[in-house]
Amino acid sequence: MNAPTPQNPGLLNWGLVATLGIVWGAAFMLVRISLDGFGPWTVAASRTLLGGLILWTIGSVLGQGLRTLPSRQAAGYASVIGVGAIALPFALLSWGQQFVPSAFAGVAMGAVPLLVLPLAALFSKDEGIGPRRIIGFALGFIGLLILLGPEALNPSGAEMEFWGRLACFGAASCYACGSIITRRAPRMPPLAFATTSLLVAAVVLVPIALITEGLPTHFPMRPALALFLAALLPTALASVIRVRVITTAGSIFMSLTSYQVPVWSVIFGVAVMQEELPSQLFFALAIILLGIGISQSRSLIALFKG
Repeated sequence: MNAPTPQNPGLLNWGLVATLGIVWGAAFMLVRISLDGFGPWTVAASRTLLGGLILWTIGSVLGQGLRTLPSRQAAGYASVIGVGAIALPFALLSWGQQFVPSAFAGVAMGAVPLLVLPLAALFSKDEGIGPRRIIGFALGFIGLLILLGPEALNPSGAEMEFWGRLACFGAASCYACGSIITRRAPRMPPLAFATTSLLVAAVVLVPIALITEGLPTHFPMRPALALFLAALLPTALASVIRVRVITTAGSIFMSLTSYQVPVWSVIFGVAVMQEELPSQLFFALAIILLGIGISQSRSLIALFKG
């Protein structure tokens, strides 16, 4: 069996990317429920701390503890990811969403694949940038705009709106840069990589949460359970999958999740939270799938031939 590459990611990576879309799509619902009992900084800090501790426990049992990081350079890369691609975007989104509609944050996250393209062209040339991927990613972004509706770009009237929008796009840029840095990082056990990143992010976020919101004194059952699931699935599990996909199939392939997440977020909102089904969902989904198909046409052909 051939090793996966950016040009031919393989069936497993396709499955992992689809799984990430579902898991990260559920994160919006879980965080929303968590916020019924905890402040936004407490939720962000708890996700990273609990997620890191869960992975540290699993990694220790499986022989991928922190000591398996091969070098200081590897630990440095994992720490940079923790600060720049986890803690910083969490902070920017928490602050920025005070001044912009939540749908605008979805648009900003949908820009991640478009931001990854020029970065990959400069710093990860083995992934290959061509007209197919540019056209496909542009179509995916258009599909996302259709899904979220034109009101996502309408002004909210908030005094700090410009800075809130800038913060959301700053978070998207952090995620894009984080993908490239992960791709260029030295080889290391994915569990140890993800664990280090989450624990470093927790070191940054926990003091902020304690200073701004204090130590939680009440733990209502439903929000606490949602917070635990948010730490376990879209934080801990997703961090390991993300490292695996980027290091084997590339940052461009990984960025396809940015178009899936809003779709799954809407589906979970309708199925679990009894939200209204957007009339444009299926049309938007068709455009997004078309974009993914065009951007990954060669790898899909190779997959079906294999």
